[in-house]
Amino acid sequence: MAKLNAQSASAQTFIPLMQELAGAYQAFSLYDAEGLRKSGSDLTPSQARVIFALGESDGMTCKTIGDITLITKGTLTGVIDRLEDKGLVERWTVEGDGRKTIVALTRHGKRVYRLEFPRHIGFLKDRFDGLNANDRKNAIQLLQKIKQLF
Repeated sequence: MAKLNAQSASAQTFIPLMQELAGAYQAFSLYDAEGLRKSGSDLTPSQARVIFALGESDGMTCKTIGDITLITKGTLTGVIDRLEDKGLVERWTVEGDGRKTIVALTRHGKRVYRLEFPRHIGFLKDRFDGLNANDRKNAIQLLQKIKQLF
């Protein structure tokens, strides 16, 4: 790791990229949450990500849900607790492996998924349609390259 002082650190050429990446993430997060508020779904962004990840599946382990949604284990437990309180998910332990928990959508959760997922994707589509296919392809490749750096 390079040894930097305050002056040389502030002159690093990747700082504008870092700021734009963080700004894009924040702008997306705010817009994503706005779509959920407007839908009246009563889902937080984290809850929606879990519902959308479970989608048409027969259930997933908490680890798999965390890997897909990027929600940390400690936070995910609370999100699943609240979804269970709303009657949207159920969970059970795997026979023979009490450490492994499966989470699945209830009937009500499946109805919410079938209503909210297309509605939310339609809401986001309006913005992403502002990029042509080549822009989207290039953005994906660049973001994958950045992710690999870390």
